[in-house]
Amino acid sequence: MSKIVIRNGALEDKKYLIEWLKEPNVLRWFPMCDDREIEDAANLWVSYAKQKALLVAEVNNEAAGMINLYLSPYDKLNRQALFAVIVQEKFRSQGVGRRLIEEMMEKAREEFGLDLIHLEVYDGNPAIRLYERLGFERYGYHPNFIKWKNEYLGKILMQKKL
Repeated sequence: MSKIVIRNGALEDKKYLIEWLKEPNVLRWFPMCDDREIEDAANLWVSYAKQKALLVAEVNNEAAGMINLYLSPYDKLNRQALFAVIVQEKFRSQGVGRRLIEEMMEKAREEFGLDLIHLEVYDGNPAIRLYERLGFERYGYHPNFIKWKNEYLGKILMQKKL
């Protein structure tokens, strides 16, 4: 297995995220309707690079995955954060997602002082098993949350105390 290197993300990493979000087997788990929606999501994700809350995984000097924390500027919400993670399809099941989440959990606790991180994932996403192995617990469920290509998907809410 190749060595996974984690680095701080930058605005320039947006191109990778857009490319990955357009992969057919990825788009199902990040259901977006068009290029405009993908562009908007990518802009939001990489905007957290300014706060050093965006990490990129590289394998053999190739961007392989990305994770961000949606940090809140409000005191009442600054002890928790939602995060999102994506791994390029060809790098799945190689430890990239695990490394990104572990690095971000440490950063969340040590640098941002977070007590809790949480995520939203759609029914059937194979990453659910990884989240559970890393200690995330389900705390909510929205059945039929969105309709994606004539199929309703439920949204699972998961969290982990740091």
